[in-house]
Amino acid sequence: MTTTPTRPRATPSTPPTAGRTDERQWVGRGVDRRDGPAKVHGDALYTADRPFPGLTHGWMVHAPHARARIVAIDTAAARAHPGVVDVVTHDNAPRMAPPPSASLLDLSSLASRSRVEYLNTDQVHYDGQPVAVVVAESLETARYAASLVRVDYEVLPATTDFRAARDTATRAKQTPAAPTVSGTKGDAVASLDASPVVVELGLTTPAHHHSAMEPHVTTAHWDGDRLTVWDPTQGIDWCRKHLARRFGVDVRQVRVLAPVIGGGFGGKGSVWAGTLLTVLAARHVERPVRMALSREAVTRTVGARTPTMQRVALGADRDGRLRSVVHEAVVRSSTVGGGSEQVVAVSTALYATPALRVGTEVVELDMLPNTFMRAPGDATGSFGLESAMDQLAHDVSLDPVELRLRNDTDRTPLHGRRFSHRRVPDLMELGSREFGWAERGPGGRRDGDRLVGHGMALAYHPALTFEAHVVLRATAAGRVVLRTSAQDMGMGIATVLAQVVADELAVPLDRVGVEYGDSDQPIAPPAGGSTQTASLTAATVRAAERLRSRVQRLGPSAAGSVLDAVRAHGQDVEVVVGHDEGLRARAGTLRWIAETLWGQRRWQRAAWGAHFCEVAVDADTGEVRVTRWVGAFDIGAVLNAKTAASQLRGGIVMGLGLALTEESVTDARTGRLVGPDLTHYHVPSHADVPEIGIHLLGDPDPTAPRGVVGAGEVGITGVGAAVANAVFDATGRRLTHLPLTPDRVLGLAPEA
Repeated sequence: MTTTPTRPRATPSTPPTAGRTDERQWVGRGVDRRDGPAKVHGDALYTADRPFPGLTHGWMVHAPHARARIVAIDTAAARAHPGVVDVVTHDNAPRMAPPPSASLLDLSSLASRSRVEYLNTDQVHYDGQPVAVVVAESLETARYAASLVRVDYEVLPATTDFRAARDTATRAKQTPAAPTVSGTKGDAVASLDASPVVVELGLTTPAHHHSAMEPHVTTAHWDGDRLTVWDPTQGIDWCRKHLARRFGVDVRQVRVLAPVIGGGFGGKGSVWAGTLLTVLAARHVERPVRMALSREAVTRTVGARTPTMQRVALGADRDGRLRSVVHEAVVRSSTVGGGSEQVVAVSTALYATPALRVGTEVVELDMLPNTFMRAPGDATGSFGLESAMDQLAHDVSLDPVELRLRNDTDRTPLHGRRFSHRRVPDLMELGSREFGWAERGPGGRRDGDRLVGHGMALAYHPALTFEAHVVLRATAAGRVVLRTSAQDMGMGIATVLAQVVADELAVPLDRVGVEYGDSDQPIAPPAGGSTQTASLTAATVRAAERLRSRVQRLGPSAAGSVLDAVRAHGQDVEVVVGHDEGLRARAGTLRWIAETLWGQRRWQRAAWGAHFCEVAVDADTGEVRVTRWVGAFDIGAVLNAKTAASQLRGGIVMGLGLALTEESVTDARTGRLVGPDLTHYHVPSHADVPEIGIHLLGDPDPTAPRGVVGAGEVGITGVGAAVANAVFDATGRRLTHLPLTPDRVLGLAPEA
């Protein structure tokens, strides 16, 4: 696999990033991750690995109905089993406060995706809802004893068929989690009807479930009203505040630790039943409790990506220039939480069009609430738009790259706002050159029993930053330490922040330490929405500037480097950026809201990409193999070439799962997931992944802190469309339902 930071021809209109202009020693280099050796050698302690004195283990009992009322629970056999500490049900569970409503004034409220009051109600709202927790001295005992719990239900009518309930859909509301779900410009329908060339596709994508390498696991310990929780959460501060609110204790009495996390991708961005019930059970039995979820328990209690039904219609002139874009989507939510997804947002950003209509509808079902999953909305919505663009290129006999160049734009098609930084033509030039797009040959070329085809698609993901708080200290012992409560899901955030500090203070990288993963440190934003690196970089740069200023005021001894000056001073020097509590923290939130809204009125900030791929389709079996891949990306300034490329490559691999293998199947009659484990839910293996070339522009965004935009999610967007477009090139079949399984490729299964 190759990684090539590349800078094509300069763009004079792009101003340099503000700040230090001297040559940097560490930022941009492919520095190895600091946590790598411990993880490779098995020395890293994940939540389930940490020893704890007096530990007990929990196991959930799940309801087998989508809607029901608990009539009775018989726990006698489970309680009598040797090693069982207690069984917690709605009859004896401590009370929790209800979950809060979402509010921009309290971003931690977004940690709640479900309104179910677990074990505080006799109502069942979805198949898999926990109705009891067995606590025992060992995990094996808890699991077996859970099978002894007997529950009688009054089964109630339920709505669980997404397609059949289509007529009950209501218009989606714009929320902080899905701000782009509808909008119009001009008369898109009339323009569509008057266009010489019209492409209209109906497309569907299935639900996807999270399959992070580390399943959800929580360890909770109460000491009076003081609560300590180990949990692989993507948002330490949000989790801490949510638990404090639900259990009625001061937030300063709650400590959440997540020093090592084995992946999240959105599934660990909210506080789900497993975490809440571990804390609840620990309070009830007055002992430490650990609950490690099985793969089945994860899929039955942690939200998934919503399935989508999409309609994309393009109207164009015969030369391929767009006249109208219509993108409509229907998504699934729950009667007890979840929400819409901005599936149509990609159509408000990629192409110039005089008329545009996007809209989203939501079907509420008696099912587990949906939740965030890598590039929510954009990953699935890009399949719709980019498939339609590929079909338009075919219909007007244009190269797919040329079609996109003819419809490029420097403003958002919907609101006319300028993009803060957009070099899509450069990305297509770079990607097509590295792939050899011009020399690819005709589509449908045979190579023995295989049909070879090529496809491309653009990638887009909006960018945002949050308020972040850090403490930076230079010590008289000759070290610099950055403290933040940020969690590292595996992307190497501690390594990157150390590089930033080293360059900002002109100190050796091995003299910089980063402390993280603990809510006792200054609060940091969650790892989600591709926001964490940009947010923490901004705070770290401000802290370094303040530290340099403080050191310069130390007097004549400050003539040397920062560390020399502090050593000569004989005392540590520390600076703080941000405020964790009180009125200043609330003022910081209000300032962030104002700056974000003002920035969004002036420009649209985003990460961009262009995918190019080759597939080989077995003409007899319909099996699709991706044989080559090149991705060119503009993610702003590149802080670490190795970790950035790894993020993008990982997104592409996850996108290959979306395109070819991943599909959560639900029994429409019962709302029950079929095959809730990795035996039936297929994620890509090494054999499914080709060599992936990653190429980065490395061009700073002038409006972003230190030019950083974000790389976590843009890699997956467009991948499903690129593969489908290559399959079309190979076979002549326009497939509009993901994943592209052999039966669908051969036309043996219905498209939707």
